[in-house]
Amino acid sequence: MTDIEIAQKNVMIPVTEIASKIGISEESLELYGKYKAKVSFAKLKALQAKAADSSSRGKLILVTAMTPTAAGEGKSTVTIALGDGLNKIGKKTVIALREPSLGPCFGVKGGACGGGYAQVVPMEDINLHFTGDIHAITAANNLMAALIDNHLQQGNELGIDPRTISWKRCVDLNDRALRNVIIGLGSRIDGVPRESHFQISVASEIMAIVCLSKTISELKDRINRITIGETYSKRPVTFGELKCTGAVAALLKDAIRPNLVQTLEKNPAFIHGGPFANIAHGCNSINATLCALATGDYVVTEAGFAADLGAEKFMDIKCRLNGIAPDAAVIVATIRALKMHGGVAKADLGIENLDALRAGFANVKCHIENMKKFGVNVVVAVNKFISDTDAEIELVKKLALDAGSEAVLCEGWGKGGDGAKELALKIVELTQKPSAFKPLYDLKLGLKEKIETLAKEIYRADHVEFDPKALKKISAYSAAGYGELPVCMAKTQNSISHDKSMLGSPSGYVFPVRDVQLYSGAGFVVAFAGDIVDMPGLPKAPSALNIDVDDDGLISGLF
Repeated sequence: MTDIEIAQKNVMIPVTEIASKIGISEESLELYGKYKAKVSFAKLKALQAKAADSSSRGKLILVTAMTPTAAGEGKSTVTIALGDGLNKIGKKTVIALREPSLGPCFGVKGGACGGGYAQVVPMEDINLHFTGDIHAITAANNLMAALIDNHLQQGNELGIDPRTISWKRCVDLNDRALRNVIIGLGSRIDGVPRESHFQISVASEIMAIVCLSKTISELKDRINRITIGETYSKRPVTFGELKCTGAVAALLKDAIRPNLVQTLEKNPAFIHGGPFANIAHGCNSINATLCALATGDYVVTEAGFAADLGAEKFMDIKCRLNGIAPDAAVIVATIRALKMHGGVAKADLGIENLDALRAGFANVKCHIENMKKFGVNVVVAVNKFISDTDAEIELVKKLALDAGSEAVLCEGWGKGGDGAKELALKIVELTQKPSAFKPLYDLKLGLKEKIETLAKEIYRADHVEFDPKALKKISAYSAAGYGELPVCMAKTQNSISHDKSMLGSPSGYVFPVRDVQLYSGAGFVVAFAGDIVDMPGLPKAPSALNIDVDDDGLISGLF
């Protein structure tokens, strides 16, 4: 059966029963039908308070992965399977995941609900509109854009230079035609003509702010601090100066609260927030993580794409800003993907090739080394495919030991939690070892130096080449008091480097930073490397070609 067929044959239980397993009563939920719910503000505050006590909160497990390939890795699948596996061995475990974006669902990556017998449900709802969080973020983002342009139209009291406006509109779809647009065309009543841009909603600073804010007050404070452009005299202008923050926050009052659903095995999962890791900070909301930490003895969460992207940002941004730390990390790998990194064509991945496997393992070795730089104990989860041979599995286990870690077979796709018991036992063992978590860099380091640290320590570049425009902005941000913010790198997910064609474990190359953008509300500076953009495009044969719905409302083609 396909993933969606497995999900549709599953019989869910009411989300109220899921909530009761972790001490949340029906009165503390806002129901979205029978199988989805948001946590009430009162309960959210109580869970935040409990999670603030490090002695009473659960163990935090981060699931990351090797560098993605067309062969697939299955990070979400392993995350869900591990959560189910921990529950199978008697450990009260809660999962915390990101919400899927519509862009990848209809593009090339597909959904983000896991696969096989390790899924979260209702899968179709989660992958599509869910509880409307991303729609609310889109509306809030675009309300801000409309208010900025209205300010220009109505006399421009602040003296904003239209050429400097950095706030973009957004839509949660892959639409390359909207990357660069001219707005305000027509007559005088149609607005001030200027160049503008769109980004995908999950790359919006509003998405980052929702994911990093614990309360409405913090949300409003961060929105107030968003830099939207400069005056003609080059003074930075923040959105708070427009005095419309309350209206924007009103659109986000429900979006800030975590969503509760279930796995196929009826275990609790908080799914909330969905920033991309290749162009944003790649982690689910802090509120979802805190709710999970307060209600589970173990929490399994994931960070987008590979360890050089999502995991690094999880450590250097999310953990640093919120006083939390992972107790262990999992790097998901597949033998098929390792062979692709070793030079094997996709059509030949089913053929045993130990030499290519050995060469491709250099990619995982790099990620193991990177995770250890954060002081985190790490294990490699081999997401099993039917074509994997015993010799290949044994070689990966040996290579992992040589790299200072261990590799454990995970068969969650085919067996659910039962297929992840061995991985679960290894995680329990790792969390009992002392952890010495530390961020990669000190915030007092300059912005340029932080970017160079990431490029050399995590991406293994020889040196960084900055576009003059980027250096000018870095200097301006530092002079304005933003020099001690962390850096959020925007780069390809398909290589440790900036170049998607550089597979394996590239090193000794030049890492080009072409631009930087201040996210003063979210609290970080985004650096754009290579040809990465914040509005993806559709492939020649998008996933939308396979998706359909019948007269009974039954959806097919989602994966």
